[in-house]
Amino acid sequence: MSESPASGREMPDDPTAWLIAVRDGRDRAAFARLFDFYAPRLRAMLARQNCTGAAADDVIQDAMLRVWQKAAQFDESRASASAWIYRIARNRHVDVIRKSARPMPEALKVEDPPAPDASEVVALQGEATRLRAALQDLSPEQRRMVEMAYMGELTHQEISDDTGLPLGTVKSRLRLAIARLRNNLKDLRAQ
Repeated sequence: MSESPASGREMPDDPTAWLIAVRDGRDRAAFARLFDFYAPRLRAMLARQNCTGAAADDVIQDAMLRVWQKAAQFDESRASASAWIYRIARNRHVDVIRKSARPMPEALKVEDPPAPDASEVVALQGEATRLRAALQDLSPEQRRMVEMAYMGELTHQEISDDTGLPLGTVKSRLRLAIARLRNNLKDLRAQ
């Protein structure tokens, strides 16, 4: 038996008693004895699991810190001090392994879009010219509805509110305008 400076009384040479002293009295001397007793044993356990050096030191440090922080949860009727401390260290080691095993995302490479083919550019320009001509072929009211709905991205209700026209009129003009555009551009859709 040795004397605990914090309590001024004799301390048994029993790890469970040291852990109880930490749990019940936050005894720093008892915790120091726990650390000195378990650190080399935890290092050996981790070495058997291929965890050595600084990684093992980190796991031991974290595990013993958790022992200090969670000492109030220790119940000697459920587990010995050794089993409780080894479980904390093993769980901490598993956490470290899981964290290091996560795949790191590769840097996202944004590829430049391929240069458009000259024939595609000419075809798109031709379609745009045909679309402009078909829009000019609409009545001014229908053209305005199409421009507000598709270029201005307004809903039918927003167009109605903006123009003061009844919602049914807006829908009718748009429906007729789209039907006329489809008819004027039907040969483009076949291509």
